[in-house]
Amino acid sequence: MPNSPHTPRTLTDWLKQLDTPLLPASSESVQKMRRGLMDSNCSMRELAELMSHCPALALAVLREANRSTSTLSNKTESLEAALNRLGLKRAEALLSQLPTAAETALPPALRQIQLISLHASQQASGLFSARLARLWQEIHWGSLLFLAPVWVLVAHKPELFEAWEQRILINKEPASRVEQELLGMPLLTLCLALSEHWQLPDWIIQGYRLLLNDRRLLVKALHLARDSDNPLRQQQNLDADASLCRWLTQPANSILLANGLAISAHYAWNSDHNLRWQRLTSLFLKVPLTDLQQLVHQNAVNSARQHARTGLWHPAESLLWPWPERRLQAIVKHSKVELSQEWRQLCLQLLANPTQFSNVLQLTDTANQALKAGGFTRILLFLADRQHSRLQAQQQTGLDKACVGMALAPQQSQVLRGLLEEPRQLRLTPANVAKFSALLPGALKSLFPSEHWLLRSIAANNRVVMLIVADQDGQPLGDSDMQTFSKTVQCIERALTNFANRGR
Repeated sequence: MPNSPHTPRTLTDWLKQLDTPLLPASSESVQKMRRGLMDSNCSMRELAELMSHCPALALAVLREANRSTSTLSNKTESLEAALNRLGLKRAEALLSQLPTAAETALPPALRQIQLISLHASQQASGLFSARLARLWQEIHWGSLLFLAPVWVLVAHKPELFEAWEQRILINKEPASRVEQELLGMPLLTLCLALSEHWQLPDWIIQGYRLLLNDRRLLVKALHLARDSDNPLRQQQNLDADASLCRWLTQPANSILLANGLAISAHYAWNSDHNLRWQRLTSLFLKVPLTDLQQLVHQNAVNSARQHARTGLWHPAESLLWPWPERRLQAIVKHSKVELSQEWRQLCLQLLANPTQFSNVLQLTDTANQALKAGGFTRILLFLADRQHSRLQAQQQTGLDKACVGMALAPQQSQVLRGLLEEPRQLRLTPANVAKFSALLPGALKSLFPSEHWLLRSIAANNRVVMLIVADQDGQPLGDSDMQTFSKTVQCIERALTNFANRGR
């Protein structure tokens, strides 16, 4: 996600932007929920359980039930209690307000993060519900709704999920730096603020406070959990630390552990991150690590049977693969071939003569798709007016949708003036970015906060008519990337010329 003028950079602005919108839900889940609400034989507990399959409504109902709560003692901690407080008519009204669409039409990033939450809920149920039976409701709903602030964030900015996977999981960039660039603050700070603002269950708020404010305690617990091969020594060290011993008896930790297991498994079962959560959960439950791992895998399989969906990744799938295989590696491994085929088809459309495009919008859309298929993840296409006094954004990929409509004044930038004089290419790298940065519009730099990006002007009939700005989420561009970009630009240039000469 770009650091654009339309992207909040303060906690207050984020809360304003994320507080109002209701999450979209699949038409199928809404219909099932509506039938349940109209069925007089359905108990409140059955309705609440049915709501597990419509996370958007679960969040809306809990938020509404706690909206006017003035004291913590009046706050509802479960969906069953929230339904009793609101009544069925109000719940049905909230259901009617949810934006609906076919499941496959919902944002993939939102569906994926909600699948992680469903997996976490399954882990919590399988690991903790029997041992903490009296607290089943708190465990179930707390584990499901723990990532609810992220649901809303991803629904509003779906490109965030791809950036998180690419930069943090694949490229191993420091999460703190990435989150500062994307959000203007740590993600946990935003999640805690939203949880408190929405009056989410106390266990959720406790989890975020622990991750933010008590990291030393968590690090001590993780360090102790590493000694799983020597249970006696581990217990002796635990008995010697009263504060840590008390913390490990708190049931509220169950939802944090379940989500830690689910999020880390999203990347790989055999990652160091997942192993740390497994060890900590093993210490919390006082069961051998091997037994805990078996339970975790069984819970994942049960979750996949209930919640797996076509087009989404469930970690249980990787249990069928060799251990070194990971979901994100598989994506990287196979996507280049798929993208290459799509890229060739789009380039053929651009090269067609007579042109297949009936208007400029169709042409720029295909040009944008071709650059995306060539591996570029953030793209902004500008069209120049006849006097070269204005550059108008026409298409975007990986940026805020509001970028379309953005206008630049070339006369205020020496670099832009040079690019409009004749077809040129500027490749920004760490070696020259400082030199050219001061000569570029601030609005453009905020959209591409990196040291590796491209600017390329394209002409038709000897006059520059288009400017392309693109990068790969700030990653260095290799020789093959530059070759693909060059070939794509040649195809776009041919398409622009053919379109300008149509009917002559």
